[in-house]
Amino acid sequence: MRCDATPSRCVRASLRDLISNIRETHLTQQGCRLNDIMKKLTSWAAIIAVPTMITGFHGQNVPYPGSEQPIGLWTSSLVVASVGLHLAFRKREWL
Repeated sequence: MRCDATPSRCVRASLRDLISNIRETHLTQQGCRLNDIMKKLTSWAAIIAVPTMITGFHGQNVPYPGSEQPIGLWTSSLVVASVGLHLAFRKREWL
């Protein structure tokens, strides 16, 4: 920045640039925090989707393949899938 004019104009220009840089830094930090929050919300939504899908399948009022079988297989698969997703997201530091 060149300051050919009076010193007060030079100071005003410097302060304007400083305020502009502070604002841009604040917006960048805010965007990063929002990205972290969105990753966590998406991870939890994926974890909750698995039990919702399995229980929704069991809540049908019509017979489906395996409806006369014990629900132990479905329950264990629900728990394993949810825990597996939780561990995978924790490993990637999304939770």
